[in-house]
Amino acid sequence: MKESQPKTIFLKEYTPPQYIIKTVDLRFDLDEDATLVSSRMRIRRAAGAPASSPLVLEGNELQLLSIKLDDELLDPQAYTQTESTLTVHNVPKQFQLQIRTQLYPQKNTSLIGLYKSSGNFCTQCEAEGFRNITFFIDRPDVLARYTTTVVADEQRYPVLLSNGNLLFSGRFDNGKHWVTWRDPHPKPSYLFALVAGDLACIEDRFSTCSGRDVDIKFYTQAHNADQCEHAITSLKKAMRWDEQTYGREYDLDIYMVVAVDDFNMGAMENKGLNVFNTKYVLAKPETATDSDFLNIESVIGHEYFHNWSGNRVTCRDWFQLSLKEGFTVFRDQEFSADMGSRGVQRIEDVNILRTFQFREDAGPMAHPVRPDSYEEINNFYTMTVYNKGAEVVRMLHHLVGQQGFRQGTDLYFERHDGEAVTTDDFVKAIEDANHIALSQFKRWYSQAGTPVVEVERDYDETAQTLTLSFRQHCPSTPGQQEKSPFHIPIAVGLLDRNGRDHPINTDADAVSLAGQGNCMVQLREPKQKIVFRNLSHEPVPSVLRGFSAPVKLNIALSDEERCFLMSHDSDPFNRWEAGQQLAVKIILHIAEDIRTDRTPVIPDIFVQAFAKTLTGDNTDRAMTAEILSLPSENYLAEFTDPLDPYLIHQSRLVLARHLASELRDDFSAVYMDLVSSGSYTIDPQAIGRRALRNTCLGYLMETEDPSCFELAKQQLEFATNMTDELAALSCLIHTDNPHREPSLQAFYEKWKGENLVMDKWLSIQALSRLPDVLDHVKALLQHPVFSLKNPNKTRALIASFSHYNVHFHQRDGSGYAFLADKVLELDGMNPQVAARLVNAFTTWRRLASPYREAMHQALIRIGDAKLSKDVFEIVHKSLGEQKAP
Repeated sequence: MKESQPKTIFLKEYTPPQYIIKTVDLRFDLDEDATLVSSRMRIRRAAGAPASSPLVLEGNELQLLSIKLDDELLDPQAYTQTESTLTVHNVPKQFQLQIRTQLYPQKNTSLIGLYKSSGNFCTQCEAEGFRNITFFIDRPDVLARYTTTVVADEQRYPVLLSNGNLLFSGRFDNGKHWVTWRDPHPKPSYLFALVAGDLACIEDRFSTCSGRDVDIKFYTQAHNADQCEHAITSLKKAMRWDEQTYGREYDLDIYMVVAVDDFNMGAMENKGLNVFNTKYVLAKPETATDSDFLNIESVIGHEYFHNWSGNRVTCRDWFQLSLKEGFTVFRDQEFSADMGSRGVQRIEDVNILRTFQFREDAGPMAHPVRPDSYEEINNFYTMTVYNKGAEVVRMLHHLVGQQGFRQGTDLYFERHDGEAVTTDDFVKAIEDANHIALSQFKRWYSQAGTPVVEVERDYDETAQTLTLSFRQHCPSTPGQQEKSPFHIPIAVGLLDRNGRDHPINTDADAVSLAGQGNCMVQLREPKQKIVFRNLSHEPVPSVLRGFSAPVKLNIALSDEERCFLMSHDSDPFNRWEAGQQLAVKIILHIAEDIRTDRTPVIPDIFVQAFAKTLTGDNTDRAMTAEILSLPSENYLAEFTDPLDPYLIHQSRLVLARHLASELRDDFSAVYMDLVSSGSYTIDPQAIGRRALRNTCLGYLMETEDPSCFELAKQQLEFATNMTDELAALSCLIHTDNPHREPSLQAFYEKWKGENLVMDKWLSIQALSRLPDVLDHVKALLQHPVFSLKNPNKTRALIASFSHYNVHFHQRDGSGYAFLADKVLELDGMNPQVAARLVNAFTTWRRLASPYREAMHQALIRIGDAKLSKDVFEIVHKSLGEQKAP
């Protein structure tokens, strides 16, 4: 490792800003070669700050042209400029500061600050990008009112946008024009936005609950203008939902969304001017899948919901990032659940959490929902902050109920409107509104790791009681060896012998009823016992219903009991979970059989339960498709140590092929029964129909029967929507069948003009199970549709291969060497994307030989290079102090 380790920032060292910026007037003279930025700031010294305190502004890669204090040009001796700061000495208590800087957006490949995307100017300022635009106190607890004037060539950049409401516009005689925008609400610098370009505008209108009209404007390249209708509809749904669910009304005259091709993130909630990755705006049935439509609805909702949970009330410092992100992820999850299938939504949310966040909790980058420290804040836009943070908010919702939660959030928004606050402030509002104490609960914000809850049961036939004994513990994580008990809400139901929910009868203080046949156990101690009464027969416990807490649950259930829950549980999540855990057990047994050269034995009871689900009452076909889906290899990896990726892959494949062989006729019958000749719709019923049909097709392909390959080919050729077309193509890429290459080429020729479809084309090839896939991925790097500078393309090809394909784990380490090369190449142009890729190396210690040694060597090679802060932190923490194995 290099010795120039970046500085570590600690939460405990937080101090309030010494200067407050009240207003900011910005002027941008946009130019191809060099952009001139002029700022005028009204600044005052914060109460309690010493009069001798200098004004320290942050700035990166800025050319300082001039600086004035109260209209007087400053002598160079009055300020000090370093690589990352501008310090002005001897400033008065109140003053105006004018700064002129010059930028070079065309050279900005990091996509942070002001940059060019497909010929248009665009900004991205979260977390610390505003300092790449002008010198500023670039921290979230400095809230100012912004007025922004943008000047540009009218012919090349007819659209000029910024935050807030449009004030004025005009033209100059030299072919340039200008606009002025003003945001009436104080905001931190990370929410600033500017867009300039030749863009089409798609307009609509929304009437708020108070009767006020809001103009809706979506901007995109002209050839994509026909693909915004779903996003606009999703926005209007989100606006209405937020009014009805949280009582929050939009607060500006206009709401704008701009879709850009080159974007590091999914989207950004800049006040009144959201900038979106095109992936989460553009959609039409011919080019977007059901998942695309649902993701657009979710992300559109997420960024809109930020208008209150992030913009009107923002975070005091970046350690509080989950204050806005965890809360808003919870809000968008609930919005999506209300718009579609609540059960399926919950399963998808938990799948993401358990597959990726649990791994994060168990790795070198483990951190609390509210981190204690960081070296590069961009590395903490993590599953822990977002998805686990959402689970923490969900637990609060469980503890106080829907009405109590609404009362708490109302108080939170009213108490802190226009302020920058902390997670403690959020919890305090929930406490005060519901007259409860949540001091122990707040450990979810400060303690890292995934708690393990173990449950033992004891049925007393004579007393007709069932005793559930709970025990919680949390493994050590970096910097936190010992953990205090969490406050964990565990939803419990009891099924009688007919599969019905048994009435709950218990007088335990730690139990509250949560609807008929459900109760919520509040686990606060390392060990707790709950006794349930009036049970004439031993029930089957359904524990952690709805995944009521982000924990790992260990409970001894027989195969018969899991199949019983799979068939009868009234809780959709636990019905799915019963099948998942039984499948995990079977796959692990298969792996052991393969390892010891025994013939794998697959229990008939599982096959029968699978068949019953497949052919039974499929009123919610999307849920049926989820139940019929086997656990992913990434999730299965959590149950093996050391991890042999190929053994897990092979074992899962054995089970999938056995099910396909045993139930081929059933899969075929259901597939044919779900053929639809109607027009494409995105209602839950139609989505479920396609999901189940394509699940059946996937299993049929595992038989490797030529007639099934022909079936997939026919679906590909006659599909009327991208969901069915891509599902068929995905089925054909995993084997060396005669339709594979012609289908890939035909798909390319058909869709090569659609940028987002080409991302799908790259991704499905990167996921191929064929052993030569690494060579194929390397070849695709040279394909005309691929660009390493475009984050979407890089994620589609390189991230798909390294994060999801078993052939990344080549025994000779060639897959790891390939990724190391790409990380080093990318780090010089876009450190954020490079850091996301290098995360694939963080699990190296868990791998079996020879993968472990090969991945470790690749990580060392990256660490020996000169790295950005983004990549340095992840590599440094992954390697730790441990020497080469």
